[in-house]
Amino acid sequence: MNLELALRMTEAAVKQAYREGARISVAIVDDGGNLVSFQRMDGAEISGPVLARGKAYTSVALRRPTSELPALAAADGELAGLAGAGFVCFGGGLPLWSGYGETERVVGGIGVSGGTIAQDVACAEAGASAWSGR
Repeated sequence: MNLELALRMTEAAVKQAYREGARISVAIVDDGGNLVSFQRMDGAEISGPVLARGKAYTSVALRRPTSELPALAAADGELAGLAGAGFVCFGGGLPLWSGYGETERVVGGIGVSGGTIAQDVACAEAGASAWSGR
């Protein structure tokens, strides 16, 4: 993960947000969950910066899209109590993978917040597509 790539990813997410009619915050983190790039659109929700970064961090820490977490973090789920541990357990966060097979590993994450869950996921996917097309 480097700054140039992270900036392209945030820009791709923001462009998708314009298409979706959403006002978002988007965060890119490295493999340690450290912030590399962040953008907040004019008029985006006050909670967006915290949630976007939280979604990016959560996706890296758990190596899965945050959209998979609501069922897992439910009271009877495999990861019950996860949300109470500071993880963000709703859609909009995606891990970024590098390598193949046994060498595949998470190298960062993207988190988007500010739209509906579907809009956040679409914007995160648009940003992640810049990663896959690096």
